[in-house]
Amino acid sequence: MLPVLALVYQAMQGSAGLWSHLLTNVLPAALTDTVILLCGVGLLAAILGTTTAWLVTAYDFPGRGILEWALLLPLAVPTYIIAYAYLDILHPIGSLQGTIRWLLGYTNPREFRLPDIRSITGCIILLGFVLYPYVYIPTRAMFLTQTANLIEASRTLGVSRRSVFWHVALPLARPAIAVGISLALMEALNDIGASEFLGVRTLTVSIYTTWVTRSDLPGAAQIALSLLCVVVALIALERWARREQRYSISAQRSRYFEPHKVTAIKGLLLFGLGSLPVLIGFVAPASYLVTHAWKRFRFAGLSSRFLDDAANTIVFAATATVIVVILGLVVAYAVRLRPGPSATWFYRLSTMGYAAPGTVIAIGVLVVVGSLDRFIDKTTIAWFGISAGLVFMGSGAALIYAYVARFLAISAGGTEAGLARIPQSFDHAARTLGQTTEGTFRYVHLPLSKAALTAAGLLVFVDCVKELPATLLLRPLNFETFATQLYGEAARGTYEEAAIAALAIVVIGILPVVLLSKVGRPKG
Repeated sequence: MLPVLALVYQAMQGSAGLWSHLLTNVLPAALTDTVILLCGVGLLAAILGTTTAWLVTAYDFPGRGILEWALLLPLAVPTYIIAYAYLDILHPIGSLQGTIRWLLGYTNPREFRLPDIRSITGCIILLGFVLYPYVYIPTRAMFLTQTANLIEASRTLGVSRRSVFWHVALPLARPAIAVGISLALMEALNDIGASEFLGVRTLTVSIYTTWVTRSDLPGAAQIALSLLCVVVALIALERWARREQRYSISAQRSRYFEPHKVTAIKGLLLFGLGSLPVLIGFVAPASYLVTHAWKRFRFAGLSSRFLDDAANTIVFAATATVIVVILGLVVAYAVRLRPGPSATWFYRLSTMGYAAPGTVIAIGVLVVVGSLDRFIDKTTIAWFGISAGLVFMGSGAALIYAYVARFLAISAGGTEAGLARIPQSFDHAARTLGQTTEGTFRYVHLPLSKAALTAAGLLVFVDCVKELPATLLLRPLNFETFATQLYGEAARGTYEEAAIAALAIVVIGILPVVLLSKVGRPKG
């Protein structure tokens, strides 16, 4: 809670006139762009995620097994990387538009050019094609667990297959779709690179420019507080929308939903439609990165900074991952040992950082750690006559703190799910056999939770590697990771220089995709 409380404190330090300036000149435009972006991304992600989930669940066609895991691949591409890639792919004098003009008989960009990708429409399309897997994953899982009895009953009543989707499957999947959309919107709110590259002034971009460009930390804190209100409103709206809805499936005489086999021609068409999001969200940008990374490597080899950037990225992400997994285990295990309202509330408060964008967490961490650094510096000067400097900010401890506060929810949630699969009877048996609480944890719970802990650690590590806003704002001087190196090169327009770092992030990002592709697949 410290970063959030510090954010409120810092926002109160601004002058009274600052609020009026923000309300008049900054917040209206930034809030408008943010709302438009969220509405567009939410709608596009919902359409793509839901339709592709139904496609691979309800129909049996050649290539369906490939699509089941391939539709997850855009998760490996951070939003700022897809914006960086498409800015060069769709450049007016690039090879793609040049080929289109040649086919149409035009000679220069003045005669014909595609609409500029640097717009809010372009931002919505690109983010939607990257974030739709957040809807696809839970919705597909919901479709897979829907019993065939309901589908057969609706078919017996004369309902067509298309109407089965609209009137049976889709209403039952509403909770999963709502959760997926909320996750996609959280990621869209956290984005800073794609929005800035594409010229969209969201609240997140306004926080960054107000802090870094104008050196106005209270103003940035006030905008961050406004963004936090938007996040709270989104969560409240999602819960309010399904406040009176209850969903249940009979466990007796139920069979899982079996896909309908289609003809070869229709199957080819369905495979093509299902492949479109994969092509736009992963194949095109990944192919671009491979091509330009190879060109850069052949021309000048690896950059002298590559190994340093790789070491910084891996060391900081691994350190944060170890801390997050340990603290997540503590939080989840405390809920198991002492269940009740107080434990539940402490669990929610300890994991609230995941709902806040990286820029919001970064400002709160800066205030907390900066105050601690100033206190240590004053103390060492008073006692020893020497300045300690920026102990935590300069060492990168502030960045690790931000990672921990932001991603603790992933570890705690995954660990809690793993512990929930262990029956309470195991605890009782261990205690009956003379084991203490610590012994039960060591010999029963920990061995049975290894898979959940490993999965949570992998997801946290990849998220730390991909995290741009917090890393950009809290990194020590002369410190670069793959994400910040890519951001800097893309901002300067030197795309080939950033291709290798971007490709490294995508390769690392494929790891959780491999893990997720094995979840929810029916056996046998």
